[in-house]
Amino acid sequence: MIISALKRALQIVTLLLLAVILLVISLRFIPIHIHEDFEDAGLSRLRWSRFRFEPGAVMTENSVARSGRRALAITVHSRDKFEAASDTGAATERAELMEAWWLFSRMGRFYVYSFSLYIPKEIPQSSERLVIAQWRQLCEARRCRPDYPILAIRYEEGRIRVTRRDEQGSHILYQGTELVRDQWLDFRFVTRFDPTNQGLVDATLNGQMILQYRGPTTFHPAHGYPAHGLVYFKTGLYRDARGEGPWTIYVDNYSKDECSRSGCD
Repeated sequence: MIISALKRALQIVTLLLLAVILLVISLRFIPIHIHEDFEDAGLSRLRWSRFRFEPGAVMTENSVARSGRRALAITVHSRDKFEAASDTGAATERAELMEAWWLFSRMGRFYVYSFSLYIPKEIPQSSERLVIAQWRQLCEARRCRPDYPILAIRYEEGRIRVTRRDEQGSHILYQGTELVRDQWLDFRFVTRFDPTNQGLVDATLNGQMILQYRGPTTFHPAHGYPAHGLVYFKTGLYRDARGEGPWTIYVDNYSKDECSRSGCD
């Protein structure tokens, strides 16, 4: 009986390992095509991680929607997912929706991200840090320096700013001039993440081209980042911890598509 049980356990472990190997192979070769309109009452566990927000902070609602009947409301309260001040900056708090690990982007491939964000008037027009979407390079050992988003959409003083980060510091790719509260903002980003001049970021806002960048789009592996260069996307509210009341941002019509080697249309 014991030998039989051990053989059965070994077979189960073997099947699980085989399943993991097949999953890894499929993630490497099958292109990603995801669309999320948030029409369902619940949040898909297959597509989204729950590690970057407190329970109840991310919910579908029907009071504001870009299309259809529902959108996603993301709310940050004081001390939510609090991170103390460090050598990289002031204390922060966040409520962010992060894509599931199996959807992370790979270095050297083309991806197009589309999503709509709605910033209500209750969010103040401040010069303090407020990141509403960001792409980060995966740091497995948490010893990577510098440790910042490689690409970010920021809301500052009532306007949109897009920034890129590399070993030389922060660079502004786009600085908006129009106030953007109380309206839907339709973003589309075409990206190729690469530490060399083969990197690329093209972006439109409400159908208008706002930036075309060519150059490095990830940190170099010499700074502690793994050579595979996985990049993950997050959206929501990431702010300086100032004891503010709750803020809510709305997200709708998210999609991510992996393009051919020749690029994205």
